[in-house]
Amino acid sequence: MTAFFKKPKRYMPLRQREPKIDAPQGLMTKCPSCKYMHYTKQLNENHKVCDCGYHFPLSADERIHMLVDGQSFEKFAGPLVKENPLDFPDYEDKLKKDRERTGIEEAIVCGRATIDGLPVVVCVMDARFRMGSMGAYVGEAIASAVRTATKERLPVVLFTASGGARMQEGMVSLMQMANTSIALKQHDEAGLLYVAYLTHPTTGGVSASFAMLGDVNVAEPGALIGFAGRRIIEQTIREKLPDNFQTAEFLLEAGQLDAVVHREQMRSFLKKMIELHGGEVHHV
Repeated sequence: MTAFFKKPKRYMPLRQREPKIDAPQGLMTKCPSCKYMHYTKQLNENHKVCDCGYHFPLSADERIHMLVDGQSFEKFAGPLVKENPLDFPDYEDKLKKDRERTGIEEAIVCGRATIDGLPVVVCVMDARFRMGSMGAYVGEAIASAVRTATKERLPVVLFTASGGARMQEGMVSLMQMANTSIALKQHDEAGLLYVAYLTHPTTGGVSASFAMLGDVNVAEPGALIGFAGRRIIEQTIREKLPDNFQTAEFLLEAGQLDAVVHREQMRSFLKKMIELHGGEVHHV
């Protein structure tokens, strides 16, 4: 499966050095990997993937639009949780600013949809909101979505993009590791499919819980995946780590991922996984 779905490396074509030009803000986007300047419109049409293979981050709305059939996505209502359980100073103001800047309620969007007619529950984390950190809202949104999928006997596809647990919610945030894991265990016991699709970055408490519990664990090329930071690990073990440490490709070689899937193949890959696990086309 890995060899079939892993896209061959695309080598960046040689480009002539071009003089610097002034361009209106938003017209051009620079690749942080190869430094090439793209027309933003063309980059968006290419699923936000550079010629060198670098995968730009996607918002939750962009990911969902790219993945599901037309207008099939039905968003679940957000969970009712206490917004600032520890009364952390200025936390509510920061949440308000993130909502205004991103246009989403929290760091995850969940709902039911179809992929080429195959019904599925989809959850997508959005790193623009508090770096995709996991608090009570994120944990309960995932657990609730998984419970719905279990009740309706639907597969779950969850895209991770997170810096880990949310510091402002302390132990409440860490409890979501268990909350999500229990819901996924019940989903598994019902004989249903869960695909964990890891994107850049997936770290901390998220990588230590639901991100690695999939029946199929896959990731986008070059995604940073790990628990603690590279420097902390090197200081602890007093050894130099490989240059590609904590990348999707490194984890694939180590057997922690089933495949590294290019964004262009995301939809066809997920369709194939759902079909292999007994998914049937929903006829309207």
